[in-house]
Amino acid sequence: MISVGAMRSIRFVYEKFLQAMVVLAGMTLVWLMLAVVISVIQRNLGIQSWAWLFISTEYGMFYLTLLGAPWLVRKRGHVHIELLTASLPGRYLNAFSRLIALLAALICLIMALKGLELVMTNIERGDLDIRAYFFPTWILSLAFPISFGLMTVEYARFVFGSEIMHTGVAGALE
Repeated sequence: MISVGAMRSIRFVYEKFLQAMVVLAGMTLVWLMLAVVISVIQRNLGIQSWAWLFISTEYGMFYLTLLGAPWLVRKRGHVHIELLTASLPGRYLNAFSRLIALLAALICLIMALKGLELVMTNIERGDLDIRAYFFPTWILSLAFPISFGLMTVEYARFVFGSEIMHTGVAGALE
């Protein structure tokens, strides 16, 4: 049995990791803005853009999406149809919201496991992204199991926790 102190420590580390992912996603967004500005300036000056700049924006968009996704689940920031949930009575809303969260958690769990399988395959085969530089592919695919694993946890909180994912009020989260 895990002690209360150990549970607090695990929760603290988990919260800090989730926050670090959001901060990293925010920093990636700033980098994307700077990279686009630099690329446009270079193009307007007739200078060929650096190859690593283009690749870093491709990877940045991928990481930005996956690093921010678990936090969005926690904040109920993912898209859902409020028109339907706003029309449901309380007891049906509770069951419906938990069912949707359960389905989302199961899908994320499958994606996390498939992502882990992909990472292991990339490592085993020594896969490289060979466009401008030799870049180990597992570094890119590592975001799949981490992000989808954390989204599984976050959706599960809406399944088993005291709060539900949907508010039952249209426009409540705007």
